[in-house]
Amino acid sequence: MLPLHGITVIDLSRALAGPYCTTMLADLGAEVIKVEGAGHGDPSRSWPPFDGAHSLYFDAVNRNKKSVALDLYTLEGREVLRRLLETADVLVENFKLGTLEKMGFGPSELKRINRRLVHMAINAYGNSGPLKDRPGLDQVMQGISGLTSVTGGQDGANYRVGLPIVDITSGMSAAVAVVGLLYGRERGMAAASGSTSLYETALALSVFQGQSALTTGKPPRAQGNNHPSITPYGVFPTSTEKIIIAVSTERHWASFVSIIGRPELRDDPRFATGRNRTTNRPELIDILSDALAFGSAEEWIHRLADEGIPCGPIHDYVQAMESDQTTALGMIQDAVRGDGTPLRLLRGQISIDGEPTGVRLPPPLLGEHTRSVLEEHGINREDVDGLRDVGILGSVLSDEEAVR
Repeated sequence: MLPLHGITVIDLSRALAGPYCTTMLADLGAEVIKVEGAGHGDPSRSWPPFDGAHSLYFDAVNRNKKSVALDLYTLEGREVLRRLLETADVLVENFKLGTLEKMGFGPSELKRINRRLVHMAINAYGNSGPLKDRPGLDQVMQGISGLTSVTGGQDGANYRVGLPIVDITSGMSAAVAVVGLLYGRERGMAAASGSTSLYETALALSVFQGQSALTTGKPPRAQGNNHPSITPYGVFPTSTEKIIIAVSTERHWASFVSIIGRPELRDDPRFATGRNRTTNRPELIDILSDALAFGSAEEWIHRLADEGIPCGPIHDYVQAMESDQTTALGMIQDAVRGDGTPLRLLRGQISIDGEPTGVRLPPPLLGEHTRSVLEEHGINREDVDGLRDVGILGSVLSDEEAVR
């Protein structure tokens, strides 16, 4: 029994931030009903990379969900959504501000439909301010929030983070908010609406970098592969491959300089404290790089890890997926899509009582669960077929086609 077992989530979100939120809720046991457009569904279904006809972009964040294909631009489609909301616990959407209201599902109407419904919205720039009506995507937010300014080389070349980090963390923030609102509801608080935005999340990600700018008025700069505050903490060459080493305490510093054969550095006034080491980073990095060049990556990782100093190799994603640690954690699970095609899938990152939440359902085919979900909500087979025949519903699988 997972913590959110018995909770029903209606998911109107698309692409990444919203689907990441609802995937986390699904991993925790919620029944997530993903309502997609009747034509092509979630736009991310058409985004590469592909496995045959299947978007792996879509598959990565839509495990453990059911799909209903529904035309919400019609009165009949919106009436079906209304039926779904009547018994739901949560509504998640990432529409542009005002879109839900234009569809006839503003705050007062949602309360009228279901007073216990928790509504979670994810938008671009927040609910107020001069940019609130402007569309926004991950990389745009990385730029405007300051994140890009601290990512890249010390030569001034800035880069986006290699993953859509703002979308992902916005989804995580939204999932935390949903769980908090549900907990509050169960404690007798009135069901409430919550929201977050890509912009707010991106700013919140700044932590000490943003706080430094706020307090000192000086913008932090990109430090390449070096940690902005801790030294030595970054990428170092060896006689084989580069590795990452993080020396964050005085105890680790003392052990580190002994292991690399430079114990005199411990008493060098330039490097006597963490503050001094960061102030004199260029000199220290040159000394350490020379010392580490005389051993292999494997050797240094073994010796440093034995002393409790965080360190490790730089893997590509194939290496990461095939590592012994990934295997031991059961992170890769086998699934079979509704059309019978196999799929190796990453599970979620959470375990309950030592057990991973796991993959219960593969990423759904578009409209794969339309019939079963609508019939569970009191819409009979004949009405489902009628809605399908006039294009209100998208793909509706027969019982024989709904392969599991």
